[in-house]
Amino acid sequence: MADIHTRKEGCAGRITLTRPKALNALSYEMCLAIDAALKAWADDADVALVLIDAEGDRAFCAGGDIAEMYSTGVTGDYTYGRQFWADEYRMNARLAEYPKPVVSFLQGFIMGGGVGVGCHASHRIVGETSQISMPECGIGLVPDVGGSWILARAPGGLGAYLGLTGARLGPGDAIRAGFADLFIPQDRWEGAKARLTATGDISALEAATAPDAMLATHQHVIDAAFMKHSVAAIAQELGNIDSEFAAKTLEALRRNSPLSMGCTLAMLHKLGSGSGIREALAQEYRFTWRAMEHADFLEGIRAAIIDKDRNPRWRHANLADVTEAEVGSMLAPLGPEELTFETVEEKLK
Repeated sequence: MADIHTRKEGCAGRITLTRPKALNALSYEMCLAIDAALKAWADDADVALVLIDAEGDRAFCAGGDIAEMYSTGVTGDYTYGRQFWADEYRMNARLAEYPKPVVSFLQGFIMGGGVGVGCHASHRIVGETSQISMPECGIGLVPDVGGSWILARAPGGLGAYLGLTGARLGPGDAIRAGFADLFIPQDRWEGAKARLTATGDISALEAATAPDAMLATHQHVIDAAFMKHSVAAIAQELGNIDSEFAAKTLEALRRNSPLSMGCTLAMLHKLGSGSGIREALAQEYRFTWRAMEHADFLEGIRAAIIDKDRNPRWRHANLADVTEAEVGSMLAPLGPEELTFETVEEKLK
């Protein structure tokens, strides 16, 4: 496949995203190819570890390729999007639970679907250009691909801050928030990959001191606001804090989908620090299964990607307009449509 290159090389199974002109946006076919490679290598004695990287300097992966979801969704056909999300989430779980070390090298933008590929590895490498974010509330979705699982374990109110605002994390903040493990200067990456491939030995990774976590200086503001139990209360608290950071954060909240933010906050509160990735993915799927029909997803994509007017007309004009009943309805169990972690083929074996 032209968009992804999977192969065995030395002691490693290698997965390389090869769509640099599209910022390595993740297509449905790429998801399936990653999952197939992981399944093939799990019991392969020749594969000691899996190495995931991407071509180009601008992005490891700037998100999922959602154009097809939009084009089918606006016709009232939600099947393609639901199938994409289900298979993608199964791949995310396989990565997080993989029985062998998985090393990802995360340069440039790592957003949304890119987090699902790169940030569930056992050894996540960031460098000088790394910028990680979960911007889904800005397009009428919720942090998904298992991202809510990472956010729920971030210190204090940091996970809610990141999930609701879509703020970007540099390398130091990414490590502190739980999206990455090691900082290695990018001019050393090719040498590290060569050693991993030749030896299959994780100890070949030599970390350097990471840059400062800039958001740590604002943790008191983040905790004061984002440990509240409603988006309206978070906004009110931010309005009471006299700081440039609080003011910019409030602006970010006012841009995003009120329904998405309300559901994101509820998801993080339900997960807590002791939950597993499958619980997170199942909860995310309850929202995404309904997202095109009952939430702001199609409008968010229209405004950001299709018409590019950056003026989404959300279902709710104000943060306080979202009710607990609406949030509960979006996150309610799906009955026979609930996400499972076996494909149809696996069930038939």
